[in-house]
Formats: sequence, C-alpha cells, structure tokens
Amino acid sequence: MTNLKETVTRRGVYVLPSLFTSMGLFAGFYSLIAAVQGRFELAAWAILAAAVFDMLDGRVARLLHAETAFGAEYDSLCDMLSFGIAPAVLVYLWALVHLPSDLHKLAWLGAFFLAACAALRLARFNVQLDCQDKRYFQGLPTPGSALLIATGVLFHGDLNLEPNAWLWLAASLMLAWLMVSNVRFVSGKDVDLRRRRNSTFIVGMIVVGGLVMAYPYRVPFAFILAYCMHGPMLSLWQHRRLQHYRLTRRRLRKRKQAEAEGSGPQSD
Repeated sequence: MTNLKETVTRRGVYVLPSLFTSMGLFAGFYSLIAAVQGRFELAAWAILAAAVFDMLDGRVARLLHAETAFGAEYDSLCDMLSFGIAPAVLVYLWALVHLPSDLHKLAWLGAFFLAACAALRLARFNVQLDCQDKRYFQGLPTPGSALLIATGVLFHGDLNLEPNAWLWLAASLMLAWLMVSNVRFVSGKDVDLRRRRNSTFIVGMIVVGGLVMAYPYRVPFAFILAYCMHGPMLSLWQHRRLQHYRLTRRRLRKRKQAEAEGSGPQSD
C-alpha cells in the first residue's frame, strides 16, 4: 500500500511542471488569437503571462526533482509557439504591416526571420544543454526577444504612440540575429535566492518593485531593452579584456626573451 501511494505521488509531481508548461502554451495561443483580432495589448499581456509560466515550470521541476527529457522537449515545443510564432505574428500585425505596400515582402520576411531564428535557438539550446556554461546563455533566449516585443507594444500603448514600421523591422532582424549568434547573455541561474544577503539587496528589490508599480508599462520595457543590449556590450568587453590579456602575455614573453638574450655569455 505504501509503494502504491509513493508511485501515485511521484506521478503527481511530474504532472505539475507540465501543467505550468501547458498554461504557457495556452497563453501563447491566446496571444495569437488576440493579435489576429487586433487586440494587440491583450496579445502582449498573454506573452507576458506565458513568460511567467515558462519561468515557473523550470523552477518547479528543479525544486521537485522532476526534470525529464519529455518535459524538456514539451517545454521547447510550447516555447516555439509562445516566444517564436506569437511575437512574430504580433509584431507583423502591429507594426510591420504598415510598411509601404511595394515593400510588403520585407514585412512578412522580418516576422519570418524572427520565428525561424527562435526555432534555431531552441534547437541549439536542446543540443548544447549538457555542455554549456550555466551562468550564461549562448545567444539571446527566446523569452527575451518575445518580451521586448510585448513590452514594446504596451509601452507604445501607454504613450499613445504609433509604431515605426522601419524601426521595428530593424529590431526584428536584430533580435533574430542575437538569438542565433554566439553573443553571451547572463542567465541568472546561478543566483541562489535562499542564501543570506545584506539589506542593500532587499532595498534594491523594493525600489525596482516600486518603479514597476509606478510605471508598469515603461519600466519593464526599459529593463528588457537593457537586457537585450547588455549581451553585445558584455561580449565586446570580454573580447577587449581577452585581447588585452593576450597583448600583455606577448609583451612579457618578449621581455623575458630580451632579458635571456642580454644575460647570455659575453665573448672577450
């Protein structure tokens, strides 16, 4: 009887992460429906909800030790809809469709590249899951790209601004490239929230929470934009640091060579 109870409990635990993943899939599908109906802000909120569920399913799976290959594959398929197809359709119907009629192909190509690169990003993530540095993402994660579009829609709606089709075409192509690039982005997976921290950290969280509550449309857009921009800046800084390290080593090697030649045996 005890073994049967333990088996039922174990099965129930594995269902819980998949339930959050399914809720994320529902939110992504609802975003598609809302975008097609022209309710762009509602579609953006649905993508935000999908991002929350995507964060929760992984956390719950790790907390309950319920990580499985099935769950990882199911999560990737749901992410393709919620963070690949849904934001691509949203940015197309909201902004790219306003390009001149003779350049309409650029509009749907920009949206297509966004969806295609999201698929490539997810496939590469699954293949390299066991061998990548947990502290960084290789390429912009698909939720980051989707959230920039979603918060951008809410930001424009809050300020009653019309989207610039050319600007968002450039943004779509840039996001597509960042997803398949080797640019590294901080993952935050190494942050342990259970560890003791000083009061400054708590104060910072309160300030951020207050800013989000005061400006619920502008602050999230600024944060996501900063996250999308920090990857190229981090890669540039790390590249310059590596170049400086190599140059310093080369100079030290030459100096040691010169000292070794200068301290050689002297002839009469």
